[in-house]
Amino acid sequence: MEENRQEVENVQNTESDQEVLERIEKKRRRTARYNFFALGVLVGLLVAFLLTVVLVGGGVLNPGAQLAAGTVTKTDDTVLTSEVKNKIGLLEDSIHEYYLGDTTNEDLETGLYKGMVDALGDPYSEYYTPEELDTLRESTEGIYYGIGAYIGIDSETEYCKITSVIPDTPAEAAGLQAEDIIVEVDGTSTKGMTTTDVVALIKGEENTDVTLTIYRKGETDYLDITVTRKKVEAPTVSYKMLDDNIAYIQIAQFEDVTGDQFTEQIAKAREDGMKALVLDLRNNPGGTLTSVIQVARQLLPEGMIVYTEDKNGERDEYKCDGSHELEVPMVVLVNENSASASEILSGAIKDYGIGKLLGTTTFGKGIVQKVFGITDGSAVKLTISHYYTPNGNDIHGVGIEPDETLDLDVDRYLKDGTDNQLERATEILEGEIAK
Repeated sequence: MEENRQEVENVQNTESDQEVLERIEKKRRRTARYNFFALGVLVGLLVAFLLTVVLVGGGVLNPGAQLAAGTVTKTDDTVLTSEVKNKIGLLEDSIHEYYLGDTTNEDLETGLYKGMVDALGDPYSEYYTPEELDTLRESTEGIYYGIGAYIGIDSETEYCKITSVIPDTPAEAAGLQAEDIIVEVDGTSTKGMTTTDVVALIKGEENTDVTLTIYRKGETDYLDITVTRKKVEAPTVSYKMLDDNIAYIQIAQFEDVTGDQFTEQIAKAREDGMKALVLDLRNNPGGTLTSVIQVARQLLPEGMIVYTEDKNGERDEYKCDGSHELEVPMVVLVNENSASASEILSGAIKDYGIGKLLGTTTFGKGIVQKVFGITDGSAVKLTISHYYTPNGNDIHGVGIEPDETLDLDVDRYLKDGTDNQLERATEILEGEIAK
């Protein structure tokens, strides 16, 4: 371990994060020590690692549908030819005859389904076992059984990382932080795992312990952090009144409970005499389409919020009647972890010109997933459409540029909690109020 520590110290200032990780991985392999980590730090601010399985790197999730035999039109172009069926049988026989480890027919069957969806090469499409589907439902409902932190995929390294930590949860008490890269869970390597895989390792019964081995930017070695699992109810929306009657509302993620929580908090802000609003969407990885539409209808003027188009050009439109249009100046804080549903909201605000975006360019996820339930209790989540901002902008792979670019001063934030982006937002709004 000391040798690894020295290794990091020697190369950290001259090589990229990815190069450091590759170097350490090779060394750990040579010394017969398993696994390696990845890093890729941006900034961190919110969080809730309750078992977020939903949208990898952010996502917009449409309400689900139910699939059963005969509900999907079958074409002549099928992979299940007699040759394929024979080959699957041959593989199954070979595994049962020669494979050294233990496996079951259920494992092999699940592997077939997961493999077919994985073949799409789409990180947002996924097959869920009944147990995994239950976890998905928990995460979108906003009630979790875990440690109190959200996870997502680090875009640089493709490893799972903690994106934010809920206050007053086991994760916060244990010292977990946003941007921590999850290397192992109870000694099991997470290399190559999806968020669903990692969540399945972390979730468990209340009052049991789970140990996360994490890599943290600036540390010279892994950290083993043990956390006791608890039931966590995620406060996805938080509000406070700053000086000069500038309201600050942060949305951590768009879950089923978010729309009602935001409606309640924006009403409080108005009752408290709000003269301006800071809306914080930094590190918000996305969530359900219905919840972001509900939030948008508390802010936007009459008109289009977002529209989607599927592979056949069919278009669905989501509109606002303008009855709750915000009538005070607004600054929206965004960063490279603001994804999907949060980009729907920030994109609409920018298109209508009712608020100024401040921070860094957003993640760039402009596609929508839908979960199709299967009658045996499993499900498949598929990418079904692109979405477009009111002005027709396709932000997928591009992101949304802020009106004013300003990086978070991470050193100041870590040193004394100073948030230079929030300071700049309040400075802008103070000028607007004074006009």
